[in-house]
Formats: sequence, C-alpha cells, structure tokens
Amino acid sequence: MTEHEDEVREQPSPFNAAATLAMAAASREKADAFLDEQTHLVRLQAKELEHELKLRHWSLRVRHVSDVMKVTFEIAVALIGVILVSGIGYALWSAAHDTGAVIEAFGVPPDMAARGLTGEVIASKLLARLAFLQEQTSSTRAASSYAGNWGDDIKVQIPDTGISVGELNRFLHGWLGHQTRIAGDIYRTADGISVTAHAGDETTPTFTGREADLDSLIDRAARSVYRATQPYRYARYLTRITAQDPTQSAEFAEGIAILQSLTQRGSPEDRAWAYDGLGTALVQEGDPAIEMAMMRKSIAVKPGLDAYDSLAGVELRLGHDEAALKDFPSAVDMARQGITFGLDPSTVSQIVLSDEQILAMLRGDYSGALAFGRKVHEAAAQSEMAHSFDGRAGVYDILSCAGIHDAACFDRVREAVVAFPDAVLDAALELGRIGDATRLLPQEKAEFAQLPRALAAFAERRYGLEDRAMLAAYAGDFANARRLIANTPADCVPCLRNRGRIDSLAGNFGGAAFWIARVVDEAPSLPIGYTDWGELLLREGAYDAAIAKFHDANLKGPHFADPLEMWGEALMQEKRSDLALAKFAEAAKYAPNWGRLHFEWGEALLYTGNRIEAHKQFAIAANLDLSVADRAHLAKLEVHRGG
Repeated sequence: MTEHEDEVREQPSPFNAAATLAMAAASREKADAFLDEQTHLVRLQAKELEHELKLRHWSLRVRHVSDVMKVTFEIAVALIGVILVSGIGYALWSAAHDTGAVIEAFGVPPDMAARGLTGEVIASKLLARLAFLQEQTSSTRAASSYAGNWGDDIKVQIPDTGISVGELNRFLHGWLGHQTRIAGDIYRTADGISVTAHAGDETTPTFTGREADLDSLIDRAARSVYRATQPYRYARYLTRITAQDPTQSAEFAEGIAILQSLTQRGSPEDRAWAYDGLGTALVQEGDPAIEMAMMRKSIAVKPGLDAYDSLAGVELRLGHDEAALKDFPSAVDMARQGITFGLDPSTVSQIVLSDEQILAMLRGDYSGALAFGRKVHEAAAQSEMAHSFDGRAGVYDILSCAGIHDAACFDRVREAVVAFPDAVLDAALELGRIGDATRLLPQEKAEFAQLPRALAAFAERRYGLEDRAMLAAYAGDFANARRLIANTPADCVPCLRNRGRIDSLAGNFGGAAFWIARVVDEAPSLPIGYTDWGELLLREGAYDAAIAKFHDANLKGPHFADPLEMWGEALMQEKRSDLALAKFAEAAKYAPNWGRLHFEWGEALLYTGNRIEAHKQFAIAANLDLSVADRAHLAKLEVHRGG
C-alpha cells in the first residue's frame, strides 16, 4: 500500500461520520429516555416508600397510644383494686379497734313516743349526760390508757332499714370491735316511770320517779353507766373540788372508795393510776404526806412519769428541796425512756418542760428557768392540753424574775399571775419590795380562803406564816417574826432559810449561822445554803472563808449569779478588784439587769483605774433597781465622773 493510499484510508468518509453521529444521537435519546424512566421509577418508589413510612409511623403511633391506654387502664384497674382492698382493710381495722360507746334507741311507752319522746330522743339525752361527765373529768391520764375506754366516741345508733353500706359497717364494728353497747328501757309503774340502762353485760340499777323528773332519772342512769364502764374517770369526777370542804361530801367519799377498790384489782397500770388518783384527791385533806405516800405506792406498783412528777411536786410543796431535786430528774428520765404509760405526747412534753423549769430554779439558774417557762407558754397557746401547766409556769416565772433581781421582769410577769398573790408576795420580798409585799398579804389570805379548809390550813402554815414572819422582821418586830416562823415545819428548807434571815436582820449572826448550817444539812446539793453562808461570812469580814463558800455554791449552781457577784465583792475587799471583774462579768450573763451587780462592777473598774468603763456601769446601775443604800453610795461616786 502506498503512502497516499494510507492517507486516504485514514480520513473518514462523510457517510461514516453521519452514521456515527446518528447512532450516537439515537443512543443518547435511548439513554435519556431510559434515564428518565429510571428516574421516574425511583421517584415513584421514593413516594411509595415515603407513604409506607408515614403509614408505618401512624401505625406505630396508634399502637403506642393503644399500649398507653391499655397500661393506663390496667393501672386504673389496679388502683381501684388497691383502693377497694385498702378501704376494706381500713374498715376491718377500724371495726376491730372500735372501742367507742354506742347508745341504742331506748324502749319507751307508746304514749311517750307519740308525744315526741321516742327511743332515739331518750338515747340522745343519755348521750348528752355522758358527754358532760367526760368533759368534767379532770386527769392528765390519756383516754386511750383506760381498759374500757371509749374516749370521746359516744354516739346514738339509729337503726337502718334494708341492707346498706352503713348497716354493713355497723355489723363489722359490732362483730370485730370492742364497743360498749348501751341500751335501756322506760316503762310505767303505779307511781310514775322507771328508767333502767344496760352497759354491755352489766345492768345498772333501776331508777324510779315521776314522769316530770325524767331528766333527773336519765342523769342518774348516765352516772350509773359511767361508773360501771369508766370507774377511774368517774372517781376523778367525784373527787374534784366542788365545795369548801369536799372531804365531807358523800360524792367525795364515793370517789375515794372507787379508787381504793381499783388499787386491788386490774392491771398494774390501772392499779398504779388508782394510787395516783388517790394521792391527787387526798391532798385536799391538807396533809401532803398522804399524797406522797400514795405516789410512792403508785411507783412501787409500776413506775411512771406522772407519779414521779406528782411526787416531786409534793416534796417541793413540803419544802423538801433536796428530795425534789432528785425526783424531778427521775420524772424527766422516765419521759426520755418512754415510760409514760397513759399520757399523751403533748402532756409528756409539758411535764418535762415544767420540771426542767423547776430544776433550773433549784439550781439557781433563774434565767434558764425563764427560758423553759417561755416554752411552756408557747405550747399553751397552741394546745388546750397545755393550759394546766401555763399557770404553774407563771408562778415560777415571777419567782425567777426575783431570782435574777430584775424588777422590770417582775412588773411584766405579775400581770399574768394575779391569781397567785402568794407567789407575787414571795417574789416581792426577794426583791426587797416590802411595800408591795405588805399590800399583797390580804390577797394571799383571800387566796388561801378559797381552798378546801384542810388545804387552806396547810397553805397558811407552810407559806402564810413565812411571809408574815418576814414582813415582821423587815418592820423590826423580831420577837413576832421569830414567834411566827417557829410554827413552820422543821424540815422545810425555805422555812429554815427564813429563820436564818430573821436572825441575820436582827444582828444575831450566831443564830443565823445555826439555821444556815441546817439548810446545808437538809439540802447539800443545792447552792442556796452555801450562798447564804458565804454572805453571812462576807458581812462578818471573813473574806477567805466567804470565798470558799461561794466556790462551793458555784459548783452546785454554776449559773447562779448571787455567789458570783458576792465572790467579786469579797475579792474587792481583799484589794483584788482586778480578779473581781471576771466574777462580775460572769454573773452578768445570768442576771443582766441586776442593779447592785452593775454598781459593784463599776466600783471595781474605778479601783483598777478604768474610769470610762466604770462610768458606763454606773450609768447602767442608775437605771435599774437599787436599794436605798446602794443608790446613796452611787451618788457619792458622782465626784469621780469625768475624771
């Protein structure tokens, strides 16, 4: 092949090019068509898939909602089941623990029923009388502690007709519970009508009288039912103070007889409470030793908080302060150990707070006693149960005001304790307010006159003679003061203290020392005897011996301001005013408004050269209660001001 031929062969012909182009165009069209077709199919598949996905999502959502509704329904059914079971369980539990009293309709003559005195009306009258007896029963013992207690759950039962939820509930309570069912009858007699009642298995006496005396007959029947079912409560009702001399009344004697009977039978708890009730009732006979003996018997049968608290209270009234200092902690310990049978928590709390207040006073911690008193008052504002402790706390409040030498506190509290003029009088004597004490003496006598005769005689011997003797001593009538105080009990610590005070005021330091030593012998755990002894030695100029006694007093009562303040005075007399400052500062923690304390503190500061601080203490003292002698001395120190 020639070179020319090769060149011709390599060049494409027009036909071949056109064919190639045609074929390429045809292929592209087919390809485009195929691509379009595939694209369309893909779109259709995507739409179908999207539709299927929507359907699936919807189906899943419906199924989820269905499942949720199913679960909700199942939960609702379960809750209804739980509620039904709980309701049935509570109904059964409530029925099994029902100790209430149910008064059924009385049987009455047809003519009485026709006039409106139906069986339900008579039952309601009996209910009202039983409720009245409940309200009038005074006792710290909780209702739940009584063997046959029905508490405040007394109701009249009116029969239903047919079967109902109420009838079923009544059946369960009657079958499973421990109700006291009370029924009765009224029927006519030749002379009038007779009323009889049945309490459980016991039939009370039949009471007969005129129809006009129906209410009186129902009252007698109610009392008979109350005695048969609640003997302890009924006895407390009978022995309450109802007259000038309740010990001479038939009701009082009946109540004592019931309590004495209860001490011989029943559970240890019931027997212990019976002795407790006897002690509380017999205190009206004017001999607290009888009450103390009953409380000791109660403790011997079964130790409890109430008996220990009552025993400590008796010891305190008798002036046996050392014994009271031991018995009150025993009561508090009983509460902390939970040995409070028959007392509700509110009462337990009040007893503990009250006992803590008294303990603080005995230890000389008067500011602490006031703090406990405030807690008692706060509780009294919240609970009816606490009201009986409110007045008791008020008495110790005003005595504590005197204990911290706070005249403003005394003036503030005395308005709250006007019903206890003897306590206000004692506090006035402690503060040196002789005029106030003298004016209160007739009120104290009137207060004692309101007590039962035997109890009034005890109060006069225990408190009245002391107060009159001290007023006579302050008036300078020492012969009369000694005559009066000699008739007070020989084992009464406050009485012995006042014997020493009378001799001290009379200048008979030997006699005062004798009585103060008796105080320490009778009450070695209390700080007051050592304080009085130290004060006597301070006045005699035996400063080292006085400081030793103040040290002993401080060990017995570290929050007692008096021995600290006089300790500072003794140090000043020994020319150690620098050491006295610490004692005055410590005493001020417990008696911040004691005028003499600030006056002596200022004098000690003056002796140490700190005139600025001394003037501050003098300014405080000038605005507080000061004796005439201290105020005169303060006036003399005015020349040192501004130096």
